[in-house]
Amino acid sequence: MTNATPERRRGRRLPAAEELRIWRDFIETTEGLRSQLASRLQAESSLSPGDYSVLLALSEAQDRQMRSSELAAHIGWERSRLSHHLGRMERRGLIRRQECATVPRGAEVLLTPSGAEAFRRSTVPHLRAIRELFVDALTPEQLLAAGEIAAALRSHLDTHHEE
Repeated sequence: MTNATPERRRGRRLPAAEELRIWRDFIETTEGLRSQLASRLQAESSLSPGDYSVLLALSEAQDRQMRSSELAAHIGWERSRLSHHLGRMERRGLIRRQECATVPRGAEVLLTPSGAEAFRRSTVPHLRAIRELFVDALTPEQLLAAGEIAAALRSHLDTHHEE
């Protein structure tokens, strides 16, 4: 009989105290950064981060439109969440939805001129906030390291998602 805990017997270790401290610092800092960026975006452009994500994806899409299922996958949202959000954006005139000509029961999401203008007006202040709150806080080396860390985490999550 072994003295190993069930977690160790299954080959999984729990994080050590220092690892948990780093994790917590990471989470609290990224949440604080997201919160400040969201507040600034809302105050400066009346757009939420979700609005901005949708408008960004549509502004980069061919013909400034995407199928709703493709848009949901692109921004990493569940389709039901996106559907509710698109309803709010449509009422504000930022996007328009129409039936997809090629896919039965499919919907196309189109960027309206009003949505394109809202996105255009929000971009410079939003990028300025990113520079001020994120980029300027780091040395060039730290910024590169942050990119490497993000890529490593994304790759690790993608691998776990596939399993």
